[in-house]
Amino acid sequence: MPTPLPDFSNSVKLKYVKLGYQYLVNHFLTFLLVPIMVGILLEVLRMGPDQILTLFASLELDLVQTLCSAFLIVFIATVYFMSRPRPVYLVDYACFKPPVTCRVPFATFMEHSRLIDPDDKKSVDFQMRILERSGLGEETYLPPANHYIPPNPTMESARKEAEMVIFSAIDLLLDKTGIKPKDIDILVLNCSMFSPTPSLSAMVVNKYKLRSNIRSFNLSGMGCSAGVISLDLARDLLQVHPNSNALVISTEIITPNYYKGKQRSMQLPNCLFRMGAAAILLSNRRRERRRAKYRLVHVVRTHKGADDKAYRCVYEEEDPQGISGISLSKDLMAIAGEALKSNITTMGPLVLPASEQLLFLFSLIGRKLINPKWKPYIPDFKQAFEHFCIHAGGRAVIDELEKNLQLEPEHVEPSRMTLHRFGNTSSSSLWYELSYLEAKGRMKKGDRIWQIGFGSGFKCNSAVWKCNRTIKTPVDGPWADSIHKYPVHIPEVVKL
Repeated sequence: MPTPLPDFSNSVKLKYVKLGYQYLVNHFLTFLLVPIMVGILLEVLRMGPDQILTLFASLELDLVQTLCSAFLIVFIATVYFMSRPRPVYLVDYACFKPPVTCRVPFATFMEHSRLIDPDDKKSVDFQMRILERSGLGEETYLPPANHYIPPNPTMESARKEAEMVIFSAIDLLLDKTGIKPKDIDILVLNCSMFSPTPSLSAMVVNKYKLRSNIRSFNLSGMGCSAGVISLDLARDLLQVHPNSNALVISTEIITPNYYKGKQRSMQLPNCLFRMGAAAILLSNRRRERRRAKYRLVHVVRTHKGADDKAYRCVYEEEDPQGISGISLSKDLMAIAGEALKSNITTMGPLVLPASEQLLFLFSLIGRKLINPKWKPYIPDFKQAFEHFCIHAGGRAVIDELEKNLQLEPEHVEPSRMTLHRFGNTSSSSLWYELSYLEAKGRMKKGDRIWQIGFGSGFKCNSAVWKCNRTIKTPVDGPWADSIHKYPVHIPEVVKL
């Protein structure tokens, strides 16, 4: 019987060859400059002090030339430092933890669905199948109005939910940072589906008596990726206004969006979306650098709205019976994949090491010139980031990104556990995931974090952070009472 060939793909030697290649390419300039510097140093040592002084005297520099050279150096240095963007620091953030009275176990959710429409067994069965495969756990939360039978989606109820989630998150943030409301210069709030008059940002200004000259913005209709859009807007404002603090609030108000009809594509949000909010304090003040948790490195935004399919894949409309709801297209995952591909094409050159960029370039050239059927090279983003916060929009979204980006289970653990514990909290889910990493004590100084958000339009937005200091395991926060239980095994199907 012939001896089987070794598995070269798993060979230890091949692993070290790859590591050697990465180290060589990523430190190419170092390997190039070190011999040159050593050669110069040896030549200087060989010449001796007398020859060095003679060489310096032979340059014959007069006072005017010296002053002009010094002025030119100072001028270039000044222009360089003034043209650099101001650093934006994340001082701290806080996530809303709903009260236990808002908890909605599977049994409660299904019982309410049966009582709301006892004649429509097919819809109830459909929602049960979605919950069984959703990846959600038994401790997610819905607002008080959705616990009524039937739900009570009034304007007053929606405002009460907004006040509960937004004010609670801000109060926690102010308490953690010690900042006073009068010290806030910029306010950016995003909530996609609930946009009252006065706006939610005006509600915050009124509650906390913020300054009359505050720069206030309210973003609506921008989907689950609006949290990163809010960061981008706040960052741009902090570039223009020096010595400023920006308060960013990301939330989704669930109360007015309960769908009462029978259209299956519109029943999905009822099963997946849950209440949540996050408040984030950003600053460009240099004195905040010492205590800030993170520094914002990059924001990359991708918008596929020019394509009709992408534009309508998450769409608010009325069903044939005239009941409004949010329709999710069956093409959603394919469109999200295309948006992600466009986003990482822009992101890659900004964050990937040279070794990965070269491999990607060789793969691209090979497919163009040699064989178009060659499998495209997927860059290893694990070399660029230690942590991944993928929008917990649903189990399928997380599975798809884990597969496409070739991530390990521990990289998607924060997303899966956030979906299990809190459900899809829309734009704020990225902050519950970051809080999970901190609660697990995994955030070390120098770690890089990639936040990826998807939203209607269709959009894929990314934010890259660098950890300023090793984060101590917090004793409070949304995970304080449950982090010891996680991670948990989430079966493919939970039989109800």
